[in-house]
Amino acid sequence: MLNKLFLFIRKYDLIAPGDTVICALSGGADSVTLLFALYLLKEKLGIHLEAAHFNHHLRAEESDRDEAFARELCSRYEIPLHIGSAQVAAGKKGLEAAAREARYAYFATLSGKIATAHTADDNAETVLLHMVRGTGLKGLGGIMPRNGNVIRPMLTVTRSDVEFFLNEWSLTHIHDSSNDTDAFLRNRLRHHLMPRLKEENPKIAENLSAMALRLRQDEECLAEMSLAAGNSVEKLRLLHPALRARALERLLKEYGVREPESDHIALAEALVFSDNPSASARFPGGVTVTRCYDRLEKLVCAPQIQETVLQCPGVTELPEQRLRVICEAAQSCIQLPDTFTVRPEGDLVIRSRLSGDTIRMSCGTKSVKKLFIDRKIPASQRPGVPIIADDAGVVGIYGFGVNCDREAAALPAVTVRLEKYI
Repeated sequence: MLNKLFLFIRKYDLIAPGDTVICALSGGADSVTLLFALYLLKEKLGIHLEAAHFNHHLRAEESDRDEAFARELCSRYEIPLHIGSAQVAAGKKGLEAAAREARYAYFATLSGKIATAHTADDNAETVLLHMVRGTGLKGLGGIMPRNGNVIRPMLTVTRSDVEFFLNEWSLTHIHDSSNDTDAFLRNRLRHHLMPRLKEENPKIAENLSAMALRLRQDEECLAEMSLAAGNSVEKLRLLHPALRARALERLLKEYGVREPESDHIALAEALVFSDNPSASARFPGGVTVTRCYDRLEKLVCAPQIQETVLQCPGVTELPEQRLRVICEAAQSCIQLPDTFTVRPEGDLVIRSRLSGDTIRMSCGTKSVKKLFIDRKIPASQRPGVPIIADDAGVVGIYGFGVNCDREAAALPAVTVRLEKYI
């Protein structure tokens, strides 16, 4: 078993010399095996070994017994032990999931790699569990050998290997009575389905775990291939459906959808193939994803620019837009995308687009809305485009230029300059 463990660690590069490895120690057979195996291998691996026990307070005296066992075991072998605890209550996903979340939240506070004692049998059960609930290639990949700083070195080790190791080294362990109940689906699979499958093939756990590790590699390869599309609608359309689904799942996670499901991916795919270049859809967590012409983006609306009278001459600051507007007597007739030389009619103001706004540029006269559409300014960003206006209408648009009907050809005139700052 030690050889299996060592080869798996090396194959997946789970541990490097000098690492601090903290073994998650429940006190059960698997975790005791992992802790003692790492204890025997620590010189060969060149690691600093510690342990961590989390008391969920779910089984009254049994929980305290487990903690006392962990303390005694680590003390016997002079292994530093971290103890965490919480009064865990069932959440939306049930008691088992709530306990797991609390446990891993505690592990995340520790400095080092967290080694958990998931075996080949656990991996096989996880694959079956996902199959029962419905899954894709990712679910068939079972348990990840590495997830952040959490490592699972025992995924090729079977329960029979564990039992032999414990007997060989005369190691005691504790029994968790919650593993005896059929209240949890995993336990029902363990107690009833796995024994029947082992009658057909005694190596079913090893075979399913090996299959899962191969499929996980396939999934990682496909996910990496999907990265090239980014959020480009054109590139997403050209992808094979299997790659496109992975690319969209990744985008949804980046945009804040924690656990994208098949319906969410289908909804995102509908945006990709929509004829509407400004189509949008809502997702869990209050996330809205929108088509910005050739891109899929998370909708973040630019704030409306409240109409503000410009100091003329003087400087007007708009902190929310990180913009300042400088008005001064013109020294020459300069017309740039951010600088207009004009003769105002009444007060100069800065504001967002209003319905009915028009502007004449070199391309002719058109509505400001049509201009924004032609320049492919997303609808969500249009309120944040600064417009300079006066009593006669639009004077100029920041980033676009002056209204040709309003530019001053000779002095005296006013120069309006807009500057973005950080």
